[in-house]
Amino acid sequence: MKAMILSAGRGERMRPLTDTVPKALLKAAGKSLIEYHIEALVKAGITELVINLAWLGEKIEAQLGDGSQYGAKISYSREEQALETAGGIIKALSILGEEPFIVINGDIFTDYSFAQLQSLARGSLKADQTAHLVLVPNPEHHKKGDFYCHNHQLSDDEDVNQGQRYTFSGISYYKPEFFQNMSLAQESVTSGIIEKQKLAPLLRAAMKENKVSGEVYKGLWLDIGTPECLQEINKQLEAKL
Repeated sequence: MKAMILSAGRGERMRPLTDTVPKALLKAAGKSLIEYHIEALVKAGITELVINLAWLGEKIEAQLGDGSQYGAKISYSREEQALETAGGIIKALSILGEEPFIVINGDIFTDYSFAQLQSLARGSLKADQTAHLVLVPNPEHHKKGDFYCHNHQLSDDEDVNQGQRYTFSGISYYKPEFFQNMSLAQESVTSGIIEKQKLAPLLRAAMKENKVSGEVYKGLWLDIGTPECLQEINKQLEAKL
């Protein structure tokens, strides 16, 4: 199984830190955010990684290289400008291949075990489901959450209102056909002309067809979106050293 780490964005809320350093290379307890992901993936046995690059991407590539120093093999998907989440994934599909893959936002911190997602590839995902999201309890800055979760089925339908509403963690699992078959993305895939495209509309469309499953993770998870959040995780990690 391959995994993609999303690292193309500029990180506007992190400025001025990200004016000269890509967000993925910002450090917590002496280690860059993206390195925590790489090490966790390798620990789970997932060693073939794809990283998309845009803003200051050359610095990410210079630091991580081919991934051999981490026991991984890293391929890069270069974007002239950040293509948003879905656009970036669609551009990288040729590298990701024909098997299901994991996608992780580069600007989160978590102790979630990515090995749990490998069971989906072994058949625990229903045949007609093409995506699986890891959700977390709603943080203070996002109290309304993103999606309802009921019996591991995800919905955005407020009228149905089944289950509790949770926040998307930025950790997900996809079959390639999720992007190849969705009408909103299909034109980009077939034409080869990739434009900026958000992920949320694709997810909502797939949820209407009951194609998205989910789980709720209640362990360590933080959205490292602001300098204050970076300071918080740095403080927590240094306290453990």
